[in-house]
Amino acid sequence: MFNPTQEEVRRFFCDVFAKSRSGQPMEALEIIAARWIDEHPEYHADLEDADAAIARIYDGKDGRENPFLHLSMHLSISEQCSIDQPRGIRQAVELLAKRRDSLMDAHHEAMECLGQMMWESQRAGRPPDGEGYVACVQRRATRD
Repeated sequence: MFNPTQEEVRRFFCDVFAKSRSGQPMEALEIIAARWIDEHPEYHADLEDADAAIARIYDGKDGRENPFLHLSMHLSISEQCSIDQPRGIRQAVELLAKRRDSLMDAHHEAMECLGQMMWESQRAGRPPDGEGYVACVQRRATRD
């Protein structure tokens, strides 16, 4: 299983941002990441300087979220949907996107479910509950 360090994740997104801006060829995963980066211009300043990004502590005390965590969650949900794992996530996210008329809004809501699942898993010391995660996204897709 791929388990990158915090520095590797930050360098990945900074490198993707640089490649995208300069028109360099990118791998498939980089193309997906670049699309999410484009959707979040508020993070561009954080992505311009990899060394500063690596050194910075994103603890929320300044009222800002961690752009690398946020982009990583977009990438995770994109990958989950591409392979439909956990089973049903693709349909749930697609339904939510249709309901919200926005894939980005759907991802942001799915992130809340993903974050909750991960927090509960870590707190309880048990594997993540994929079925509960999908059910959370489905509930959001079926309510107003």
